[in-house]
Amino acid sequence: MIKLQSLKQGRQFSKIFKKEKIISNYFTVYFEKNLNKKSKIKNLNISFIIKKKVGNSVKRNKIKRKLKNITNDAVKKLPLKFDYSYLVIAKETILKNNYSDIKKTMFTEFNKIK
Repeated sequence: MIKLQSLKQGRQFSKIFKKEKIISNYFTVYFEKNLNKKSKIKNLNISFIIKKKVGNSVKRNKIKRKLKNITNDAVKKLPLKFDYSYLVIAKETILKNNYSDIKKTMFTEFNKIK
């Protein structure tokens, strides 16, 4: 079983913001290769950020649940790189679209990461 592990420290976030990114209609994915990955356990370092202007806490948490669910599917179906850290920043357009479109977009964006 793969465990989703979120980034904890502010310096981890600021470090990833300076690295590569992929922009789509629904979100922006920042990613960076981890050089000192010592753990043999398969953990996926990923965090989801939704700004307050997107909606109230109920809407933001619903978006996070959708993105975590899609990520769990991606882990099972795609050859994701576990030696990377990911940061997903959701956009306002994610509220107005259905689950299957968001899932298809996220799968294609994760496939672009090399």
